Amino acid sequence: MTLAFAMFATTSFAADDGIITKQSKYSVKETVEKFQAAVKQRESGGFIVFTEIDHAAAGKKFGIDMKPRTVIIFGNPKLGTPVMIKTPLLAIDVPPKALVWEDDQGKVWLSYNSPDYLYKTIYPRHGAEPPQNYAPFAKLLDEMTDQATK
Repeated sequence: MTLAFAMFATTSFAADDGIITKQSKYSVKETVEKFQAAVKQRESGGFIVFTEIDHAAAGKKFGIDMKPRTVIIFGNPKLGTPVMIKTPLLAIDVPPKALVWEDDQGKVWLSYNSPDYLYKTIYPRHGAEPPQNYAPFAKLLDEMTDQATK
């Protein structure tokens, strides 16, 4: 079962699963660095990188090899914190994350939840009120991920 899931995850992407995936022309390390730089360039607007999780490095500590898989947790505390104050369980699903990963063919990808998924699925899941207009956030995510991958 796990093998079947892993094969699916690296060879095809569902169009309506709420995840946006972009191929990167850079290595995983370079894509991670470029994405983090893109987020940090928007710090004056409140965006920060909270942390990164290197799944491959964690597995290696226990003798398990896998292709690079790095999650970058980022967000805007000025916008997200007030919502989490009202809706504490929202914090289990936010801040947003980006996954930079390498498939079995050596291609590098950057994946993240679409703003539609965040605001039409995640927010309602917790009873949080989504913003009326999240088009600027969607545009910003598109710009940051393009900056990291193109």
